[in-house]
Amino acid sequence: MALREKIHATVYPGEQSGYVAECQEFAIVTQGNTLDEVMQNLSEAVSLYLEDEDLNQLQVVAHPSIVVMFELMPQYA
Repeated sequence: MALREKIHATVYPGEQSGYVAECQEFAIVTQGNTLDEVMQNLSEAVSLYLEDEDLNQLQVVAHPSIVVMFELMPQYA
């Protein structure tokens, strides 16, 4: 079976403020006050999650790309 080269995550506005990032394949959730911060936190959270795991068992390469989908609320004039 081929190893996964990409991990998918969704970033959406937090309930009160900021942003939340949630990984679709693994139990990884993080947050940040800005989009830049949440992206940095997501990258760090994925690295920490995979750090001590058996990557073959998870079927993921050592340094996977993170593909992010953004959910943004529409702004009406």
